[in-house]
Amino acid sequence: MAALSSLHHVSATLSLLGLAKPSLSFTPFRRLPPVTSSSLQFNIKFAPPNPKPKPPPNLKPDAVLDSESPPDGQFFIPWIVRGEDGNLKLQAHPPASFINALADAKTQKPKKKVDKEVKKKKEVSSVGNAGIEPPAPPPKLSKAARRFYNENFRDPPQRLSKVLAAAGVASRRGSEELIFNGKVTVNGSVCDAPQTRVDPSKDIIYVNGNRLPKKLPPKVYLALNKPKGYICSSGEKEFRSVLDLFEDYLKTWDKINPGSPKPRLFTVGRLDVATTGLIIVTNDGDFAQKLSHPSSNLTKEYIATIDGEVRKRHLIAISEGTEVEGILCIPDSVELLPKQPDLSRPRIRIVVHEGRNHEVRELVKNAGLEIHSLKRVRIGGFRLPADLGLGKHIELKQSDLRAIGWKS
Repeated sequence: MAALSSLHHVSATLSLLGLAKPSLSFTPFRRLPPVTSSSLQFNIKFAPPNPKPKPPPNLKPDAVLDSESPPDGQFFIPWIVRGEDGNLKLQAHPPASFINALADAKTQKPKKKVDKEVKKKKEVSSVGNAGIEPPAPPPKLSKAARRFYNENFRDPPQRLSKVLAAAGVASRRGSEELIFNGKVTVNGSVCDAPQTRVDPSKDIIYVNGNRLPKKLPPKVYLALNKPKGYICSSGEKEFRSVLDLFEDYLKTWDKINPGSPKPRLFTVGRLDVATTGLIIVTNDGDFAQKLSHPSSNLTKEYIATIDGEVRKRHLIAISEGTEVEGILCIPDSVELLPKQPDLSRPRIRIVVHEGRNHEVRELVKNAGLEIHSLKRVRIGGFRLPADLGLGKHIELKQSDLRAIGWKS
């Protein structure tokens, strides 16, 4: 007690001097009554809902919306449709046209996106391991466009023998023999006249019971470097034919030209079995007829390698010409080529335009010379490519055909 009285006395003295802090009063703690879950109550109030927006004045609410309005608090989707009177209105259900469109709609499977490069590789692999790309599909033309093409640009009907030869059945002469023997029918009737005009796309033609395809093969023009030991016809069996060199080309024909029949190839003119060099192979009979006919005056250049020495008198004798098959044949030019270090035999360049059988060989023989080898290097304005190996061929372009003298 003495300590508390002395403390009270010190605090009173400090308060008088203004140095003491406000006195701290000690009050006893108040005990709260225990809270139970049964006596716990909450009074929570929510804000009033936002007022509903008023419809535009130009919209007339549908009577169905008022009569079939959902109870308060239920969510619905209003449909704004245009009535028969032309005014917009609200309704609680979708329009009948929308429901019918949903019922008639057909579900489609989503298309997978295929990379162009992957698609191109698949097409190339399907064609073959040769890496030959398939041709582009033909454009789709309207019915009026096809009719206009057929009336103005389509080829007119051709002779039956010519159509058979173009289809690869046989040669022109062989086709005529088939027609005379009654092996060909046109539209169900036997035809024995080769000059009959037919259209393969319209007429039904049978040869020995086999239907002739409606689509004829496209025209093919090839330049071959003929090797020695091959003949230009396919009738003789004791010698190999130059057409045997095109077996691989015809094997890949279906891959390069799907849906098109294989062409019947033949040579334009001939080279004897010992002569090498340039020869044209085609399936175009008109082209072959024009180039091989003497009236075309198509120049042909040969290189003759001679056994022995060539004198000036020999060149004069060749240039004066000789008689071949009862006709005097005079060459256009004769020239002794310069010697080359890798060739020991002399060579003579001879240009002719007649194209008679064995004409160059007869000219050299009549001059008293003996030919070691003979090679044709040019026909018209087209020269045999220097890098084209023996037995190999190339396809002629339009510029090459014009150089030869053909206008398609």
